Amino acid sequence: MKIRHLTLTLVCAAVLAGLAVAPAMAQSTTTSGTSTTSTSTNQESTRLSTEFTSFAGSDTNSQALVTGLRNGTAITLTDTTAGTTTTTTTTTTTTTTFTPATGKLGYGNVKIALSLAEASLAQADITDPTATELEAALNGGTLVLADGTSVDLKGVLALRAAGEGWGQIANSMGFKLGDVMRSPKAAGSASASAHAHANVSVDKVVFGRSHMTDHPSATDHPGKLDFAGKPDFAGKPTLPDRPQVPDRPQIPDRPQIPDHPTRAGRPGG
Repeated sequence: MKIRHLTLTLVCAAVLAGLAVAPAMAQSTTTSGTSTTSTSTNQESTRLSTEFTSFAGSDTNSQALVTGLRNGTAITLTDTTAGTTTTTTTTTTTTTTFTPATGKLGYGNVKIALSLAEASLAQADITDPTATELEAALNGGTLVLADGTSVDLKGVLALRAAGEGWGQIANSMGFKLGDVMRSPKAAGSASASAHAHANVSVDKVVFGRSHMTDHPSATDHPGKLDFAGKPDFAGKPTLPDRPQVPDRPQIPDRPQIPDHPTRAGRPGG
C-alpha cells in the first residue's frame, strides 16, 4: 500500500514539473522566431541602404529613405555644403523633410521606387541630387536647372499612389523596368542621350528645311526654252507611187488536136 502511494506521488510530481517547463519552452521558441525575423529585416534594410548610398548622398540619407519608404513615415534628408572664404572654410547644413506619397512599401517595392527615382534624375542629367531633387523625383515637382530650363518630374511615388503599376511608370518615363532594375543610372543616362540625339536630329531636319527657302522657288527658275521661233523641220518627202506592173499577156488557147480518122475495115472482112 505504501509503495502504491509513493508511486502516485512521484507521477504527480513529474506531471507538475512538465507543466511548469512547457510555458518556458514556448516562450523561448517564440522569442527565437521573433529574433530571426528581426535579423532578416535588418539585413535587407542594410543591403538596400548600402546600394543607394551614392545616390542619396550619404549613408544617413540612404537609411532615412529606406526606413521612411518601408514604414510610410516622414523622411528627413540632409545636405551639407562646404563654402570657402579667403580665411576660413564654412559648412552649411540644410535639412528637407517630406512624407512619401504612398503608404508602407515592401523592400522589393522600395528598391523599385528608388531605382526609378535615380533613373528619372539621371535622365535630367542629375547624378548627384540634392535633398529637394530627391523629394521631387519621389513625390513630384519641378526642377529649375542651371541653364534656366525646367524639368517637370511627376514623381514615382505619386504615380504609384494614383494606381499605376511599376511597369507603366517606367514606360511613361521612357524606360524599360528591367533596364532600370539592372542599372538605374545607366538606364537614365542612356535615355538622356537618346533624347539629346533626337533633339539634334530634329534640329537638323528643321535646319535643313529652313535653308530650303534660300533656294529659288520653282517660279524663279527659267522656264523651258521657247521653240516657237525654231524653223519647223521639213517633213519626209512623198515618194512617187510605184509604177504598176503590166498585166502578163494572156496565153492563147492551145489549138485542139483533130480527131484521128476512122480506119477502114479490111477488105473481105
